Amino acid sequence: MNERRLELFPPTTRLEKMPTGADHLSIGGCDLTTLAEQYGTPLYIYDQATLDGAVDEYRAALRHTYPHATGITYAGKAFLCVAIAQWAARRGLWVDCTGAGEIHIAVTAGVPRAQILVHGVNKSVAVLAAAVTHAGTIVVDNLIELHRLAPLRKREADFPDLWLRVRPGVAVETHSYRQTGQDDSKFGMSSAEAMEAVLFCCQQDLPLAGVHFHQGSHFHDPEPIGPGVDRVLDLIATLRQGSGWTPAYLSPGGGWGIPYHEDDLPHPSIADYVRFVAARVEEGCEARDLPLPILHMEPGRSLVARAGVAIYRVGALKRTPHRRWLLLDGGMADNIRPALYGARYSALPVVSPLRPVTDQAWLAGPYCESGDVLISALPMPDVQPGEMIAIPASGAYHLMMGSNYNGALRPAVLWVSKGQAQLIQRRETLEDLVDRDLALQESVAV
Repeated sequence: MNERRLELFPPTTRLEKMPTGADHLSIGGCDLTTLAEQYGTPLYIYDQATLDGAVDEYRAALRHTYPHATGITYAGKAFLCVAIAQWAARRGLWVDCTGAGEIHIAVTAGVPRAQILVHGVNKSVAVLAAAVTHAGTIVVDNLIELHRLAPLRKREADFPDLWLRVRPGVAVETHSYRQTGQDDSKFGMSSAEAMEAVLFCCQQDLPLAGVHFHQGSHFHDPEPIGPGVDRVLDLIATLRQGSGWTPAYLSPGGGWGIPYHEDDLPHPSIADYVRFVAARVEEGCEARDLPLPILHMEPGRSLVARAGVAIYRVGALKRTPHRRWLLLDGGMADNIRPALYGARYSALPVVSPLRPVTDQAWLAGPYCESGDVLISALPMPDVQPGEMIAIPASGAYHLMMGSNYNGALRPAVLWVSKGQAQLIQRRETLEDLVDRDLALQESVAV
């Protein structure tokens, strides 16, 4: 069982024999025990080789299955910091930014304007202004947003390309919180709104270049993508007939899942997903006499989740009538996913990870919430206070949704590659917690 859990970790994961005779987990040639002792816990580690490998897998699949130009967008919402944005830019990826904050991170990282794409369901005037200044592409979510952009077009000579986000009317099978393509979704435009948007862009000379849609996140079967692709291609054919406009770009979003738990293995590959989407787009365009668009994939977790590993230290142990509790020094403040929508994870001890399992354990954090449980009923060996636990597949949608609940300090983040570890985000300090605060003036104090 424990050997199978190793498959969830980055491919560079190894068991290194220490002078004590114990096996230690290492990733990217770096011993996790040494890193945790040096940088403290909770600690997040990102393995460059795993990130590079996922990009290479997407590119190889697109090259072999789609006969026209393609591109890949890195979803900043999965995890974004200056170093990750720099890596994405060096790999030739576009960086998807939602809001002025993520735009600022990408700009600080030096991401070229042409590689910055801006998303968002309710972009303010300030966010749109930042996008017009810094981005190469803006994905327009609604007609109000489009009308806000028109005056900016008249003032800016260098204006980004616009894509329309549409609702295909079908979602993928996933948690309801992660579904985005249904008719009642808050995201995107209806078919009628899309036609109105195209005509408005033609009238206002707005550089409309693409269509984007997204059906949901963390799905494992590409088949439900098919009806969504078909409906969007039907819409494109209608838009072409009604306005003469055809998109140069088509983005079917992302959302391809990964294995988080050993029960998820074996998992369909990235190549399986890309092959299905590429074939559906190619065949659908041929059937509707549409020119092939540039196919832009937008993988989120399937690029970055497996590259990330979270390390926690065990504090207290408890036995209740029906549970063995391993209480960790991190939890819902750095990984809200189990509490938010029941995400299921696995884990291994960092030292002697393959030692025999004794019974099930509940791995919980230190926060004042009964929902602060990272993993439930996981078969685990005997674990003692002070030991460290590694949770794989922790690279996406953890730190970006993190908080300072109970005064938690956001953890340090390391980049590991070829035996070298580099700090790319320092741990928050107690001073950081009050850095924005202002004391109440005595004149207004009660």
